[in-house]
Amino acid sequence: MDNSESDSSALQAVAGNGLLHRRIFLTRGAALLGATGLGLLTPKLATAQTLPELSNVPGAALSEYGTRSVFEDSVKRNNILSYPGTTGSGGSWTPLESLEGIITPSALHFERHHSGIPAINPDTHQLLIHGLVKRPLLFSMDALCRYPMVSRIQFIECSGNSRVGWAPEPVQKSSGGLHGLLSCSEWTGVPLSILLDEAGVDPKANWILAEGADSAAMTRSVPLAKAMDDTLIAVYQNGEKLRPSNGYPIRLFLPGYEGNASVKWLRRIKVTAGPTMTRDETAEYTDTRPDGSSLMFTFPMEVKSIITAPSLGRPMQGAGLYEISGLAWSGAGKIARVDVSVDGGRTWGQAALSEPVLDKAFTRFRAAWRWNGGPAIIMSRAIDESGAVQPSREQFIASKGLKRDYHYNAIQNWKVAPNGKVSNVYA
Repeated sequence: MDNSESDSSALQAVAGNGLLHRRIFLTRGAALLGATGLGLLTPKLATAQTLPELSNVPGAALSEYGTRSVFEDSVKRNNILSYPGTTGSGGSWTPLESLEGIITPSALHFERHHSGIPAINPDTHQLLIHGLVKRPLLFSMDALCRYPMVSRIQFIECSGNSRVGWAPEPVQKSSGGLHGLLSCSEWTGVPLSILLDEAGVDPKANWILAEGADSAAMTRSVPLAKAMDDTLIAVYQNGEKLRPSNGYPIRLFLPGYEGNASVKWLRRIKVTAGPTMTRDETAEYTDTRPDGSSLMFTFPMEVKSIITAPSLGRPMQGAGLYEISGLAWSGAGKIARVDVSVDGGRTWGQAALSEPVLDKAFTRFRAAWRWNGGPAIIMSRAIDESGAVQPSREQFIASKGLKRDYHYNAIQNWKVAPNGKVSNVYA
């Protein structure tokens, strides 16, 4: 195929209402769009440029620890909610709509705490491994950090993320305000399997109990098979030591599992024959079924995606060619495909997946849309490598019911009005 044929096919609509072929993002991208004059990028014609005044004076001094530009101060965690009478027990949401790529800055990583953020001195902090083991072990931070470490880019999501999807009427918040109990980082730490092998796990063992050092003493039971698979004792996040709000000095990290099970401020791991049935996994973090019974230990976070642009707070600016961009992820592994619709789900076109596409990590997807300026409903549908397909809200409720509080993974619908305003709707 010559370039002209490639250009022509890339600009062909693949679904209703002007959704274009993903090849735009797989070949020459913005160069192709610019050459056609369709206006995805709209620079002004070059004229004489005036030298800015700041070029005539020295800039700011060097600093010991970097800070972001003052012009980016509006990008911050939102929905900061604390339980009555507390300042540190509650959560805050990552502003997904303001970020690009797949890495969440540590300072914008979502928070969920049950009794505030403890100030733990790493010089005195210890990790105990005991229970059904041959040799109970006690690790100082110095001893722990001598073990071989690995790094992985992977997401973590609160099991209560997106629960506003159960509301009778759509809640009008940004993509981060609706779905921002979710972040993706490079995690570095010691594989838990190495420490358990050294302790010598009893053949009768099938579970572990992880306990945090915060005053809530958060405790969760985790299958031993998961602990021996890809679980980390995380020490670093995005290249530096964990921040206090993310578990400093160490946390359990369970890739693909609900965030609450990745216990922060980790102080103890007890190897057990069965689940411990703690308050944190019986009174909470269970999934209520339509008949009123509950499912326990539904750890994996299911396949999911959201469009972050356009979205509420990121309106359209008149008819023309736009990039639809968003995030997809799955606790079952890699994202295999993301489909996008701009006509309320009547037709779908395949989005381009930006590299890298990693196991249990955010995957950035992109689709080109020639918007005609009329009303539209845009949505994304993710499919993971296991074959699981993200459900519509109607499919999700029909399957799971309305009594649940966790693991909401239905498709997010954004309505675009002719004036460019974007709102949350149930399509």
